[in-house]
Amino acid sequence: MTTRPPITTHILDTNKGRPAADVNVKLFYKHDGQWQLLSDATTNSDGRVESWRQDYGFKPGLYQLIFATAEYFEKENTASFYPEVSISFQVAACDEHYHVPLLLSGHGYSTYRGS
Repeated sequence: MTTRPPITTHILDTNKGRPAADVNVKLFYKHDGQWQLLSDATTNSDGRVESWRQDYGFKPGLYQLIFATAEYFEKENTASFYPEVSISFQVAACDEHYHVPLLLSGHGYSTYRGS
């Protein structure tokens, strides 16, 4: 049995109505006013990041996910306005799971705290 990491994400391409596969995602933590890279991953065929390449110390604070959207849209031959999407969020309690979905199109995006 595998244990999911405390931070997960997934991407849905709302133009195509399907998951966005093979998107690079980086995870950062803000320490002393500077963003520090913790890990990275690539979305799977279901558009999900269910594990990270490097383990990271999970603690309360500010985190950030950066999605490399330009490369994704280039592969999809789709015009886009945002070369990357950056989502910052607050981790208040380490005994909770933080799922941060991204709903993405070439000219807009939205996000929410998922489950």
